[in-house]
Amino acid sequence: MSLQQKIDRITDILRRDDGISGAMHYTEQTSWVLFLKFLDDYESEKEDEAVLSGKDYQPVLDKEHRWGNWACPKTSNGKLDITKVRTGDDLTDYVNNELFPYLKAFATITTADPKSFTYKIGGIFQYLDNKVASGHTLREVLDIIDTLNFQSSDEMFELSHVYEGLLQNMGDAGGYAGEFYTPRAVIRSIVNVIDPQPGQSIYDAAAGSCGFLVQAFEHLKAQKDKLNTDQWDFIQRDTFFGYEKTSLAYVMGMMNMILHGIESPNLYRGNTLTQNIRDIQEKDRYDIILANPPFGGKEKSQIQQNFPIQSNATELLFLQHFMKTLKVGGKAAIVVPEGVLFQTNSAFKQVKQELLENFNLHTILSLPAGVFLPYSGVKTNVLFFERSGGTSDVWYYECEPEQKLTKNKPITDGHLKEFVELYASRETTELSWTVPFSKLTEDYDLSAKNPAKQKDAEHLAPSDILKQIRTKEKLVSGLLDEIESLLVEK
Repeated sequence: MSLQQKIDRITDILRRDDGISGAMHYTEQTSWVLFLKFLDDYESEKEDEAVLSGKDYQPVLDKEHRWGNWACPKTSNGKLDITKVRTGDDLTDYVNNELFPYLKAFATITTADPKSFTYKIGGIFQYLDNKVASGHTLREVLDIIDTLNFQSSDEMFELSHVYEGLLQNMGDAGGYAGEFYTPRAVIRSIVNVIDPQPGQSIYDAAAGSCGFLVQAFEHLKAQKDKLNTDQWDFIQRDTFFGYEKTSLAYVMGMMNMILHGIESPNLYRGNTLTQNIRDIQEKDRYDIILANPPFGGKEKSQIQQNFPIQSNATELLFLQHFMKTLKVGGKAAIVVPEGVLFQTNSAFKQVKQELLENFNLHTILSLPAGVFLPYSGVKTNVLFFERSGGTSDVWYYECEPEQKLTKNKPITDGHLKEFVELYASRETTELSWTVPFSKLTEDYDLSAKNPAKQKDAEHLAPSDILKQIRTKEKLVSGLLDEIESLLVEK
């Protein structure tokens, strides 16, 4: 049975439980069990490494609360020890009244290093509870998870893909996939062209399930054979930073990063927009910013006070935050709704003016409608800018799939392949063009208008225009007469 089949089997089992209702619940509950099995295998691997190197390793969890003691205790021949195994009410009582309180307490250890694994575990379980009502159901789940081996690199690789699928299903079912889950084809394309390098800090202030941070890690991990120990440690502990407002997304994002192999992600729960951007200093800035912030929301006046250009539109506030938190020489790629480009009221115009004059907004990727279905059909764009002086011109690329995107026909890597290939050269094609800075500052409308599709206006003489109007009027009059005669006959 493949890992995917095992996860599907767990989903079927959880659907029968009285405490579980929908994809959000069974993903959340599968996640914490998966995580504790992963943690046990991780600790076992660290212990083996310590023995080989002659060093000591102090496990994060005490013996009583490790997987091999409470979840699936074994006999000397490796079989499940039926004399020790818990099930039914005994299992539920232990998990609810002993295991979870023990794990939640890690977040309150004042002496713990915020970057330590112990602290991260506390952060995860602080917002989790066991929702599986039946101990017999939980027993079935534990027995399946116990067959997984997270010390196997192949199984870890497969797990990372399966877990991404769980997160996507949860986002779709929750009705907020756009906030929670950005299509991975979009993320991969953005990360490929931004090309993060070892030693750079990477930030997402609206992290969701941490897709951008995970993909950036995968990009860096591909270079692991060329990295020294210090560089790899920096990637593990001091590269990835993020904030997430909702507790569920925070938990899923933290687990997603750890299950992909980031041992100490710097993910924090909180509303990014409560920070006064006037207080941000160079030490608070990042080399790379990758984000798909929530759009369409409204923020209270109290939050708006934290920004020089006030607006209740969350997308405009986030854009100001990202501009302020980007290091000199840094690179950013931010997903924004179409409205940010074409709206020219006071706040939108001011933010775009600052972006064009103080940052190099060199590329705008126009994504097709339907990228974020079923969450939203709103058309979106990706702004690529650097803190390296003002804008000279902007290269546009219009992603235009042959078929309309739907929930069951999502955007793929193939749809964005040409964009990735042309990004460095900024070549002009039927789908790409360049607009000079001077044209963009006429009214600060940055919306993508492909010149290859613009038809030359036909300039007619006034008399010809009148003839066309009279001809159309006669057609309309004739249609109205036909409709009237049909009504009279009835």
